[in-house]
Amino acid sequence: MNFNLMDPRIIALAVAVIAIIGVAAWLYVRKRRGTTAGLRQKFGPEYDRAVLAHGSKAEGKLADRERRIEKLNIRDLDLMEHERYSKQWQAIQSRFVDSPKGAVSEADDLVSSVMKVRGYPVADFDQRAADISVDHPRVVENYRLAHQIALRVGKDAASTEDLRTAMIHYRSLFEELVQVPTVVERKEVA
Repeated sequence: MNFNLMDPRIIALAVAVIAIIGVAAWLYVRKRRGTTAGLRQKFGPEYDRAVLAHGSKAEGKLADRERRIEKLNIRDLDLMEHERYSKQWQAIQSRFVDSPKGAVSEADDLVSSVMKVRGYPVADFDQRAADISVDHPRVVENYRLAHQIALRVGKDAASTEDLRTAMIHYRSLFEELVQVPTVVERKEVA
């Protein structure tokens, strides 16, 4: 069999193969950019943190977090739970003036309790923070910082200003965790 590279059929076949490869590459890059943009938008600063920690594996790690959370039975608080936890938070905040260390410790415990009730596993802090980052990426760094301060309380290495900062950080996550979803009723037009 003799191949003539100038044969129009061979040229057409080569052009078709190159076009198919080009389209496949374009689709791959587009999907990759879409995934990157989607993860970057969803996770915000947590995306950048993951890139620093995991490099090229960051997107896979974030996608793994999403899959893990999908398998959990995460639920919203009902109105009674919302009220109960909100009152507990108010009580903790009011105790801050007289006992800042105790209030920070209680805030840490309360946030963990709310997470547990909602369905987040709470055994390991790093896993807990990773899990929270899926649904609450904008406040997860606050949670990490507050927890670091809470750990320093036991070593008497946290100033009153540190404790105040921890309370503010805990409050940002707490408020998101206890939000009761608003039900939007659709009115049908006659």
